[in-house]
Amino acid sequence: MSMAVASLRFLSRRRHHFRLTAPLGVPGTRAAFLSDAAEEVPRAAPPPPGRKVLESFREEFEIGGRLIAFETGKIARFANGSVVISMEDTNVLATVAAAKSSDPVRDFLPLTVDYQEKQFAQGVIPTTYMRREGAPKERELLCGRIIDRPIRPLFPRGFYHDVQITVNVLSSDGKQDPDVMAANASSAALMLSDIPWNGPIGVIRVGRIDGNFVLNPTVDELGLSDLNLVYACSRDKTLMIDVQAREITERDLQAGMKLAHSEAVKCINPQIRLAKRAGKEKKEYKLSMISDESYEKIRTLSEAPIEEVFTDKTYGKFERGEALQNITESVKAKLEEECDEESLKFLPKAVDTVRKQVIRNRIIKEGLRVDGRQLDEVRPLYCESSTYPILHGSALFSRGDTQVLCTVTLGAPGDAQRLDSIVGPPTKRFMLHYSFPPFSINEVAKRGGLNRREVGHGTLAEKALLAVLPPEDDFPYTVRINSEVMASDGSTSMASVCGGSMALMDAGIPVREHVAGVSVGLVSESDPATGDISNYRILTDILGLEDHLGDMDFKIAGTRRGITAIQLDIKPAGIPLDIVCESLEPARKARNQILDRMDQEISSARAINDGSGPRLATLSFSSDSLRKLLFHRKKIEKDTGARVSVSDGTVTIVAKTQPIMDKALEKVEFLVGREIEVGRTYKGIVSSIKEYGAFVEFNGGQQGLLHISELSHEPVSKVSDIVSVGQVLSLTCIGQDVRGNIKLSLKATLPRRHKKELASQDTAPLANQDLVGWAAVENMASKDSDVEQSSSKDEDSTTEETPAFSTPAVIIRSAADCDAQDVADGPTKKQSKAASSKAAKSSPRVYKPAKERQEARTASPKKASSTSTAKKNKKGKADDSGSNGLNSIPELYISNTVESSSSTNFRSSSMKLGDVVTVKVYQIRAYGLVLELSDGVRGMHKFVENGRKNFEVGEEVLAKCSSFNAKGVPVFSLLD
Repeated sequence: MSMAVASLRFLSRRRHHFRLTAPLGVPGTRAAFLSDAAEEVPRAAPPPPGRKVLESFREEFEIGGRLIAFETGKIARFANGSVVISMEDTNVLATVAAAKSSDPVRDFLPLTVDYQEKQFAQGVIPTTYMRREGAPKERELLCGRIIDRPIRPLFPRGFYHDVQITVNVLSSDGKQDPDVMAANASSAALMLSDIPWNGPIGVIRVGRIDGNFVLNPTVDELGLSDLNLVYACSRDKTLMIDVQAREITERDLQAGMKLAHSEAVKCINPQIRLAKRAGKEKKEYKLSMISDESYEKIRTLSEAPIEEVFTDKTYGKFERGEALQNITESVKAKLEEECDEESLKFLPKAVDTVRKQVIRNRIIKEGLRVDGRQLDEVRPLYCESSTYPILHGSALFSRGDTQVLCTVTLGAPGDAQRLDSIVGPPTKRFMLHYSFPPFSINEVAKRGGLNRREVGHGTLAEKALLAVLPPEDDFPYTVRINSEVMASDGSTSMASVCGGSMALMDAGIPVREHVAGVSVGLVSESDPATGDISNYRILTDILGLEDHLGDMDFKIAGTRRGITAIQLDIKPAGIPLDIVCESLEPARKARNQILDRMDQEISSARAINDGSGPRLATLSFSSDSLRKLLFHRKKIEKDTGARVSVSDGTVTIVAKTQPIMDKALEKVEFLVGREIEVGRTYKGIVSSIKEYGAFVEFNGGQQGLLHISELSHEPVSKVSDIVSVGQVLSLTCIGQDVRGNIKLSLKATLPRRHKKELASQDTAPLANQDLVGWAAVENMASKDSDVEQSSSKDEDSTTEETPAFSTPAVIIRSAADCDAQDVADGPTKKQSKAASSKAAKSSPRVYKPAKERQEARTASPKKASSTSTAKKNKKGKADDSGSNGLNSIPELYISNTVESSSSTNFRSSSMKLGDVVTVKVYQIRAYGLVLELSDGVRGMHKFVENGRKNFEVGEEVLAKCSSFNAKGVPVFSLLD
């Protein structure tokens, strides 16, 4: 009795020293006990009825100052293994499941990795029509490859069950890229499952900013980094390397990989601890393994013929493959005669193993490769640029039997690829699309959608070339490279790098220098018991067969300065990092050899406007002009054939040829308008015609005045004689008047005639010239009165620059007067033109109300006097120059004119430009005279500098009709 009581007391004390970590009745879990060092945990109270408690397990660790946690037991409890990894506010779920049985004739591991980023992880609804996610995007496929590549080699040989790893991003803060977290979570999920797997692994990202390495950098830090290294490893071996860099040296890359290895192993111990606490016992799966007896039989029948095939250097790829296939058929016939069903089932895999062993022995023991090359020898190279000149850029690159055709297409910034990723930039302006058609290996197959291999190879070549592209500010084009594999016999992705680099230069893209790539292989002997490598050979520029039968495919691309991209894939369960670092030097030598050959073909970028390269123009508009452009965008593209894209307030026009570009720019300026510049030529349509000129609609609906004096270098009596409504004209902007009205000139676009020709035309009789009438001058303001007040819009738009004159502001001048006026321009005029030019460069000013215009006219007498004095000085020179043509008039013509004007039968309505008449001084004003003709009609005369100004009312003077103002009032110049 006392013994029983003592035992119960002992058990009561012991039950507080362990914790039941999971209910025994929950499927997929088992009880786990804490270590002896764990502290005592009091027993939790049972949950109330109807409430379920989910017990979870969590392991935390720190890398690069950031806390990372593995958690299981709370989500996806039915999966074979499930883990949620978290870093700050980013959470990723990884689950794994395996089929219960495998296909008996299968000889490969059907591992599927599905990585998905749903938009709910960043709080966004998808923009698709159905508002849900569709087919996997490129980034999702690439992240799936990041997970697949280090995990696949660690499955045991003969394990051919279907395995599916599903990764979902549950939440993202946009700071951390979830791909590395997903790889670590997948490793932890496999450790928790009952699937046989020789893990765990650790995956880490390393960047470098200002020469300092950064562990697990954020997305913003990666934008400043010249290195993006993703490194996966086991405790002592390298499993996968993926690098994008800006010409990093081999020495610096080795330092980065060694740091990455030492930090990545920190992810391993937390996974082991989590598996001990909540993991399942590994299940005994059936392995598809060939018996030693069957393998020896097949090896005896096939080894000698296979050695003969690989010894013959004359075999090409397909001849060698056909010979090996004949050997397999011969062995198959012998086994069928013996009715050896067991050996027949594993025949293809066994023959492939024999081939692998024969090649590896020849390389390791004899140093002989399949095609007879040395271990560090590169196959013969062929380079050709501008293969198809009509394309923007093209190049053909061949290394041995591997051949790739690369083409470049340039587009507008709006053609950039839009990315729906939860991290990273929203668009991508440089794309490389890799295509591997079946005919490149002489096979028949269906072409589907996105292929994981094609996406991965294209992205590798894209990262290699991205480092040498010019900045977007210097080269705003969107660039697309198409890499079409024409023939494949090893390392087509590196051939795409070489061909793409030449095609970029052929397209005129100012890349700094060429980028080349080469693939390095490894053949090794290892201890079957420990897996340690005892002997190995590094191969440069491997064939497809050497890639298939070797241990490593190490793709390295870069320039002479350094490495730009790396991708390492292996077949064994890891390779020592020292061998990986040793492979960098032979790759560098081979890369420089290829670069020399590429430089011989094309060493610098061609001019982008040569050949068929597109033309690109970038324009900036105001918000109002942008609305006009968007309204007319389809019309512009349809009429011109150019492509117009709008992005962030910037308009980009892309045209195939320069004539198309000129036509598109002209159309944009006509429909939308640009900032008006003095001296620039515009196309416009005449909208209305007045007596003093024509109004022209140009520059996207803006109105400008084409004055009658700006129609031609010769005298013009009627505007309609030169232009008509609806006529399209090329006009030059010559400035703005004081009210902001735009002044246009047609004669500025016409060739200027010699002054002697103009003078001779002025002396010719003007008998056939149309009659120009004028109104009486009774209503003209006197010296003390205000200037002429007119509410007409036409009159306002034709006033002179300085409205202080008492005479009408707009004067119709002859061609000689115009020429003389240009000669007479002084410093004051130049300053006025400069001010007018400055005002014209800005958008036209708002039209001022009549009250403000009246205030401008009634300026202070001092200001008006100084302004008018400057005007008189300039006009005087013009009138003096214009009178030179009068000296050549014959005296007979003058006397006849005077006599006719003095007669009582003289009619002022018949007066023409150049007529000489006798007039009386009717009124004397501050800046000129009011003259009266014999029939009572009055005209005007402006004082000229250094000219006569002392007149008396009623004095008769001899005058010449030089022009008419807008109202038809004649303007005279006095004759001595």
